Amino acid sequence: MTKINIGSNNGFIYMPIALLGTKIDGKANFMALAWVAKAHFNPPMIVAAVTRSHLSDKAIRENETFSVNFPGNEKIEVTDYCGLVSGENVDKSELFEVYYGESDTAPMIKEFPISLECKLREIHEMEPMDLIIAEITGTYTEEKYLTDGLPDVKKINPVVYTVPDNNYWNFGENIGKAYSIGNNLKFF
Repeated sequence: MTKINIGSNNGFIYMPIALLGTKIDGKANFMALAWVAKAHFNPPMIVAAVTRSHLSDKAIRENETFSVNFPGNEKIEVTDYCGLVSGENVDKSELFEVYYGESDTAPMIKEFPISLECKLREIHEMEPMDLIIAEITGTYTEEKYLTDGLPDVKKINPVVYTVPDNNYWNFGENIGKAYSIGNNLKFF
C-alpha cells in the first residue's frame, strides 16, 4: 500500500462543534466555533481560534470572559445558523434561553447539554485569527447528561465537524478505555 501526499490543507481533522457565547453592548451573542480543544488539565484550560474581525473576538478582549456551549445533534441547525449570520446584523440571543453562571459576561445556552464558563488567560495573535487560551471556571449541565457524576457522551450526543469536507457527524461507539486498552499489548 502506497501513501500519497494530498496537500497540507486536506488533512482529515475532526473537531467538536460549539457556540462561543459573549456579551457585547449589553446583549448575549453566539458564534459557531469548531476550532476548540482542551489545552491543559490543571488548571483546566481550553484553546480556541477566533477570527479577529468577528464581534466575538472584540467581546472576549473587552470582557475577558466567554462561554463554550456544546449542542446535541438536535440543535445543529440553529448552531449552523449562528455561523452564517453576524451578531452585527442579527440578535442571536433570541434564538436561545440564555443563562449565566458566575460571570455576567459569559452567556450560556440552556437548551445545550454542556456549557463551559471561561476566563481569558492569553491571546496569541495570528492572521487572521486569534488563538484564545482560557481557563475553564465552571462546567454546567443537567443530571440527565451524567453517568456516575461525569458527562456521558451517549447522553449528550455531541456533534463533530470535519475538515476539509465541511460536514457535521455524530459520535460513534466506544471502542475502549483510554490509557488502558493498550495494556493488552505486551512488547517488553
